Amino acid sequence: MKKEKTISLSNTNIKLFVMLLFSFTAFISCGEAQKPAVGLEDEIIVFADSTEFYNLENSLLTVFGKIIYTPQPENLFVLTRKDISELEKYRTRKNIIMAAPLNSGSELSKYIDGMLSADVKNLINADSISVINKHDLWAKNQLLMILSAPTIEKLNQSILNQHEDLLHHFQKISDKRLFQSLYNERFERKDVQAKFLNDYGWMIYVQSDFYLALDKPEDNFVWLRRSPGTDMERWIFVHWKDNASPALLNRDSIYSIRNGITSKYYRSSDDASFVEISDDYKTTLEVNFLGRYALMTQGLWRMSDGSMGGPFINYTFYDQPTNRIYMLDGSIYAPKYYKKKLIQQVNVILQSFLTEREVKDDVKKELMKELN
Repeated sequence: MKKEKTISLSNTNIKLFVMLLFSFTAFISCGEAQKPAVGLEDEIIVFADSTEFYNLENSLLTVFGKIIYTPQPENLFVLTRKDISELEKYRTRKNIIMAAPLNSGSELSKYIDGMLSADVKNLINADSISVINKHDLWAKNQLLMILSAPTIEKLNQSILNQHEDLLHHFQKISDKRLFQSLYNERFERKDVQAKFLNDYGWMIYVQSDFYLALDKPEDNFVWLRRSPGTDMERWIFVHWKDNASPALLNRDSIYSIRNGITSKYYRSSDDASFVEISDDYKTTLEVNFLGRYALMTQGLWRMSDGSMGGPFINYTFYDQPTNRIYMLDGSIYAPKYYKKKLIQQVNVILQSFLTEREVKDDVKKELMKELN
């Protein structure tokens, strides 16, 4: 089973962070209030010399143009190359990459050279680093990623070697922007959140257009639905097992538990068919989910009679203080639409999950008022 790399701070990374903090300071306008970054959420503007981009394009597409199936094939990100001469026009975009070998002589290489301190350039030339991230340089919630190496060959290899981390950086900032756009205190279902916290010892963000479709304490299962009966449904469920063993954290157990839950509760109106995991495109990876070791399963669900289907994402983890196994799951049914953005939305909602001990006291106090 493929493992997702976890991101840790080595001594080199800590040193790099400190140097970058100072090396970029001169480029930030002190008196200028930043406006939010603009552009499409899944577009990355790539500043690269035309010749250098020709040599780097396959590596960049391998990493950022990764295809997911919903079941339609969709690229995670779309790359749009621009010349450094167009920087002023595109510098406030959400996602930006600058890719060039150091000292190659291209205009972009010269620009990158002027941005970095001597210490950082020495680390690049020594092959100690090749990725430099800067947040909020020209716009709020923006990620600028500089990719550089001594030669084009080494840069290609570095991009491929670090593909999981590179993709993670852009997915993380995208999820942050999306949650900020989804979250609105005026329209959250505080009554439902309070019920979950009071009755079950956990909470999750509930948007106003989701409703509690099923609450089954005997099975430790709740189901939130949005727009049922339409051509753009979203489903979220939370299921947990008390006094559980972490030995259940394996791929086969997850498939079995999920299929058991959905075959019981995700059923057609005539009760003749039910939801199950499709054998196509399913993957299970080890991930860091909200600071916990978890297994993330992505794939397609289908009705047992083949009449419907769509994508789902699932996180399963063991919470040691409560001795519980939690399963958080989001599914999409939207046959007329591309579903990449929709599955990202439910993914972001799943990541709002908190156990009772993680809820701040003032938030807990405010929510409990909803029960009075």
